[in-house]
Amino acid sequence: MTIKQDTIAICAPDLAKTLQDWQDYLIHEKNVSKHTLRAYSADVTHFITFLHLHYAKPPSLNDLSETGIRDFRSWMSQKAMDGNSNASRARALSGVKNYLSWLDKQGIMHNAHINIVRSPKLPHKLPRPLHEKQAFRLLDQAGIFNTKDDWLGLRDRALFTMLYGCGLRINEALSLDIKDLPRDGFLRVMGKGGKERQVPVLNIVETMLNAYLQSVPFPTDTTRPIFIGARGQRLNQGVAQKAMRDLRRASGLPENVTPHALRHSFATHLLQNGANLREIQELLGHVSLSTTQRYTEVNAEELMRIHKAAHPRNTE
Repeated sequence: MTIKQDTIAICAPDLAKTLQDWQDYLIHEKNVSKHTLRAYSADVTHFITFLHLHYAKPPSLNDLSETGIRDFRSWMSQKAMDGNSNASRARALSGVKNYLSWLDKQGIMHNAHINIVRSPKLPHKLPRPLHEKQAFRLLDQAGIFNTKDDWLGLRDRALFTMLYGCGLRINEALSLDIKDLPRDGFLRVMGKGGKERQVPVLNIVETMLNAYLQSVPFPTDTTRPIFIGARGQRLNQGVAQKAMRDLRRASGLPENVTPHALRHSFATHLLQNGANLREIQELLGHVSLSTTQRYTEVNAEELMRIHKAAHPRNTE
């Protein structure tokens, strides 16, 4: 989703132009993901619609600069009354802050109040990885429940093996083309913000990829996506997520088994087996080490569980 014309229509011309320019900046300069672009566009659209009703006129840049702390809080309160969670409201505030920060940096407009608005508190959520046995079981059974075509089952197995074996985000894997196939044991991945990284590729990942690619009933072209759907187009993320849900239910695995959980499992299992945080940070493509440090908390929880289960004095 991008800023729609009906939203542009309720703005004064000066504000409408900045919305389009900001959107171009996100796409072409920041190279944000489709998910981020969709989220930011939806959040800023909601905020502009609120201002239109709040001021009872098409809001201008001058109106936006004079929007005060009470106005921002009223907008956040409206989102809460509409049933939006703390996480949803925090994300919406982040999107609006991004837009206003861009206006400020461009020398177009300054709003002194936006940085005073406090983001709703979010619960401290830890990644929910699979246990090693669960991960192995999942990959062993991946694809066998896809009865439409054998090659689709091989595709699912290759995709999930890559997510776990390389620690990729689902959109990173689905963005790969034939020209991006592993070379000399490494895979070049384009991560968030256009940041490229190299990820080592296990033999099992290459084996699964080759088995899948040899079974694909469509012509091989260097510009063709690696992972494709039944009609030969780039595989949709929702299709991959559904395949995981079907596999999870058929295998009796818990609800936290998702494509992204395979990335969490990659990091957690590396940490448990001796990799250090800096190495894991590089492999995951995290900008900040603090993001990677979440996995130390997961590891500590697992150690506590093992300790309680195994210590002979625990029952006393």
